Amino acid sequence: MDAATIQAMIENGLPGAQADVNGDDGVHFEAQVIATQFAGKLPLARHRLVYATLGDLMGGAIHALALKTLTPEEAAARR
Repeated sequence: MDAATIQAMIENGLPGAQADVNGDDGVHFEAQVIATQFAGKLPLARHRLVYATLGDLMGGAIHALALKTLTPEEAAARR
């Protein structure tokens, strides 16, 4: 598994989302995902939305995925 594939899966699964995925060993990754779909949701619900885009790869080909999930407004406030 590679970071570019995970990024594409997240962005395809959450239309309009922007994902930045990193990971050098092929099984441990970290991602920052910015999506309007996160508005009004608690962190666990946001993470579940991202995990749903990856399906059975979670816990298999993707051993670990550390997530930072933000709405576009939250991301803009951090800049």
